[in-house]
Amino acid sequence: MFRQLVHSLSPSLVQSGRWSSLACSTNLALFSTQTTAKMSLEEAKKCAAYKAVDEYVKDNTVVGVGSGSTVVYAVHRIAERVKAEGLKLVCIPTSFQARQLIIEHGLVLGDLECNPRLDCAIDGADEVDAKMVLIKGGGGCLLQEKIVASCADRLVVIADYTKDSAKLGQQYRKGIPIEVAPMAYVPIKGKVESRFGGTLKLRMAVAKAGPVVTDNGNFILDWSFPADKEHDWDAVNREIMMIPGVVDTGLFVGMATKAYFGQQDGSVTERSA
Repeated sequence: MFRQLVHSLSPSLVQSGRWSSLACSTNLALFSTQTTAKMSLEEAKKCAAYKAVDEYVKDNTVVGVGSGSTVVYAVHRIAERVKAEGLKLVCIPTSFQARQLIIEHGLVLGDLECNPRLDCAIDGADEVDAKMVLIKGGGGCLLQEKIVASCADRLVVIADYTKDSAKLGQQYRKGIPIEVAPMAYVPIKGKVESRFGGTLKLRMAVAKAGPVVTDNGNFILDWSFPADKEHDWDAVNREIMMIPGVVDTGLFVGMATKAYFGQQDGSVTERSA
C-alpha cells in the first residue's frame, strides 16, 4: 500500500527531493503496529536531521559531520541539497564512519589543518538534558566529535525523541563514556569511583576479543554515575579531565547551540541553549 502511494506521487515531486520532506509528515498508520514502531524511530531521526540541515547548512560554508545512525540521514540530505542547489561545502569528519559517509556521497572532504574554523557541526547525541548538556560517545567517537564541535561556530544536535531527557541518566542508561590511555584505565576507574561514586566498566568489543579501541588507539570506560543526586556537570567534567590518562569525556557542557528531536508523529521539537 505504501509503495502504491509512492508511485502515485508526481515524478517532479519525487525527483526534486521534496518527497523526502513530505515523508516526514506522512501518516505511518499505513503500516502494521510492529512496523510502525520501527519506522517511527527511523523517521524521527530522519525528520530531525533533514530540518537541521535545511536550516543550518548554507552555501560556501565548512560543515562538521558527526557520527552515528542519525547523522547518516543528515549526510544524505546534505548530498541531496548539494546536487539540487549546487551548494559549495567542505565537510569535516568526526570519525572513520563520518569520513566514509562523506566520500560515499561524493561530498568534498576536508580536515581541521586546512579548515580550523567551521560554520557549523551537525551531530547526534545519546542524551540531551533540559540544560542542553549532552552525553556523547556511545559509538566511541567522542574525542574527535568534541574537537570538531569546539572548532564550530554552532553545534547542532539531531536526535529522536528517546534522547530527550529532563536530566542525564533519565533515559540513557549506558553511562558517560570516558576515553582513556590504555595503560591508565585501572587507576582512572578507581579514582573516579572513589571521588564521584558509581561504577566504571571497560567497554568490550563485539567482533574482536578484548576491549574497544577507539579511532585514536585508546580505551573507553563507561561510567554509570549515581542518578539519585544532582550533579554540576561542568565541574565534574573539569575534575575528571584533570586525572592523568584521561583523554576526554563524553560530557558536552555548554557546547550545543540547538537540538532537534524527531517525534513519533513526524513532527520535530526544538531546544536552544
